Amino acid sequence: MTFTLKQLAATSGGELIGDPSLQITGAASLAEATPGEISFFGNRKYIGQLRKTRASAVFVPPDFAESIATAQIRVANPIKVFEQIVLKFAPKPITFVPGVHASAVVDPSVDLGERVSIQPYAVIEAGARIGDDTIIGAGSYIGHETVIGSACLIYPRVTIRERSRIGSRVIIHSGVVIGADGFGFEMVDGRHEKIPQLGIVQIDDDVEIGANTTVDRARFGRTWIQQGVKIDNLVQIAHNVVIGKNSVIAAQTGISGSTRVGERVMMGGQVGIVGHIEIGDNTAIGAQSGISKNISGGTWWASPAVPLAEAKRQIAWIHRLGKLFARVKEIEKKLGLHVL
Repeated sequence: MTFTLKQLAATSGGELIGDPSLQITGAASLAEATPGEISFFGNRKYIGQLRKTRASAVFVPPDFAESIATAQIRVANPIKVFEQIVLKFAPKPITFVPGVHASAVVDPSVDLGERVSIQPYAVIEAGARIGDDTIIGAGSYIGHETVIGSACLIYPRVTIRERSRIGSRVIIHSGVVIGADGFGFEMVDGRHEKIPQLGIVQIDDDVEIGANTTVDRARFGRTWIQQGVKIDNLVQIAHNVVIGKNSVIAAQTGISGSTRVGERVMMGGQVGIVGHIEIGDNTAIGAQSGISKNISGGTWWASPAVPLAEAKRQIAWIHRLGKLFARVKEIEKKLGLHVL
């Protein structure tokens, strides 16, 4: 598909500086773009890439003042506009025909909504309910009495165990396991004895869960992922954890049992959180931080985590230790003391 710069400027509502008849055949990042493609610039740290880009045109902010030969379309939000333009060049999305594939195993008691698509070798156990327009990918397993809402996309090889509750417009990527037993044992007569895990997992509307993430069922009650939460790949969420609305969790994070995470919390990659604590609303946790106590609001980093400003001071102190040690040795020499 090809567009002229005039067409792209009109579509984006931007101000064009350059040849309106210039043909654009694709979109790419500043570093990867080639002639005939359009890119975007919205962050000053990429000014070097902008000056070197081979793109034929670039979306830039309204106050852009850099002198470049590349054609420009000035828009209020270059990143967002670029995302919309990329969709115009993208291939058509994959679609799935409604119906149950002949190789799928669906118990006769399952309640299927309108236009549901069950892909090859999926298994749906007795008493499950699947909402309208939902897609169950190839090889996925839906356990007994599980409820899945409308317009969900369950990718291939997802496991959703018995009695789980999934809302509408939920996206679950391949390899995810929902409702595995929580990690619960107690010592009896010198050996570990399993504690029955009798609760469920509840996932509310508009949640997305990345590949190979695990969400354990509750010991009793529910493990609860609330509306709008976005979870990356390879995240572990233990039994009875609650994740508040619109929180974001990056890859390789682990959240121990019965922890409550507030709304709009952001966690970087490889964060580790002990059990039975609370993370307050609007808290940001930096990558590889360890959280060992209740925290609330602001940005936290390090292990054990402290407020970001304090973490930066501690790092600065550590970096100065070498110079401090050298100064102490020099003073000891002058005083005739034993030198380490």
